Amino acid sequence: MKLNEAQIEDLTGKVFRTIVSNGKDGILQSELWKELDLTSRDGSRVAIRLERRALIRREKMLENGRWTYKLFAKKLPIDTSSIEAAPCLTCPVEHMCSLDGSYSPITCNLVEDWLVMSLNLANNRRQEPAPEAEQAK
Repeated sequence: MKLNEAQIEDLTGKVFRTIVSNGKDGILQSELWKELDLTSRDGSRVAIRLERRALIRREKMLENGRWTYKLFAKKLPIDTSSIEAAPCLTCPVEHMCSLDGSYSPITCNLVEDWLVMSLNLANNRRQEPAPEAEQAK
C-alpha cells in the first residue's frame, strides 16, 4: 500500500519524535521500523526526508553482518531542570540585584547553595552505572 502525502507527513513526525526520544545514542533504522511497524521502503523514505530537512543525520554502520544506518537527531531538547530550582526566579529582591549592588549574585547564599546542589546532582548522574552495565552483572 502506497502512502499518500498526508500519511507520510504524519509518519515523519512520529519517526522524528522516536529518534529524539532515543537521545544522543540514536537508534538503528531497523529497530525504528520494527517499533513503528513500517516497511523498510517507507521508513527509508521518511529518514531521507528528515535528513534533507537537516533534522537528523544518518551514519552508515555494519550491524550483525549487514549494512544499516543509525539515526541521530541533530538537535535535542534542552534539559531545564537545573534552572527550574534557581532561587532568582522567586527571589523577592531580584529587582534590586546587580553585580555591584548590595544584593548581588556573587555574595548570595541562596545562589551558592543552589549551585552546590546542582553540581552535586550532576556529579551523581555521571557516576551512576549505565543500565546495560547493571544487567551484565
